[in-house]
Amino acid sequence: MIFGTDRTALRRFYAESWRKACNNEPLEALEQQSAAVIGEHPEYQPLFQAAEAELEHDYAPEGGEGNPFLHMGMHLALREQLSTGRPAGIRELWPRLLKKLGDAHAVEHRMMECLGQALWEAQRSNRMPDETAYLECLRRLA
Repeated sequence: MIFGTDRTALRRFYAESWRKACNNEPLEALEQQSAAVIGEHPEYQPLFQAAEAELEHDYAPEGGEGNPFLHMGMHLALREQLSTGRPAGIRELWPRLLKKLGDAHAVEHRMMECLGQALWEAQRSNRMPDETAYLECLRRLA
């Protein structure tokens, strides 16, 4: 894992990727992917241009706050899953979901519901995510 458990380093990476993209500076591959996801979320762009203190904000789900960093990370995770074909079968589900929903970004948001559920269950049970259950959730969407 490139950032380990360093939340601040990951958040700075997103901010720096967005800064470089906005200034038409050269981007590494992961920076390009991060900037592309941020570009699809205008509601989050001011956060990535904010002061360092904003990058330290804790997002409390019980307060109704969505975590934009988690949201961006889930988009990147889904794109990685599709590029690597892991879990097996995810690539075959993508075109079915795209045909049904008609918009790649909307498909990712729906898929994120399943991914979030799989990650929550794994964390709650202190085990690895259940790929079979995750894929079944995605199949139900299709």
